[in-house]
Amino acid sequence: MSILIKPLITEKMTELSEKRGQYGFVVNRDANKVEIRKAVEEQYNVTVTSVNTMMYAGKNKKRYTKTAIVDGRTNHFKKALVSVADGDVIDFYANI
Repeated sequence: MSILIKPLITEKMTELSEKRGQYGFVVNRDANKVEIRKAVEEQYNVTVTSVNTMMYAGKNKKRYTKTAIVDGRTNHFKKALVSVADGDVIDFYANI
């Protein structure tokens, strides 16, 4: 089971990475900060200074269509903001 599921690549996260050196990841919900730190340091070869985590709850959604009412639910996930040391950079586009 992998700890890092995917990186968050949005306009807000790109701005945070340029200004503060913080990068966002969607991580396994059972992972703690120490495990996230080790996984980022091993995978990207950077020095992690801090890790902040946030739990997002899934929400119920309802959509009205011509044929029926469609009920669903968005996924719940855990997000981690990882701060790296000055001079270290994570390049998500290097593997493309």
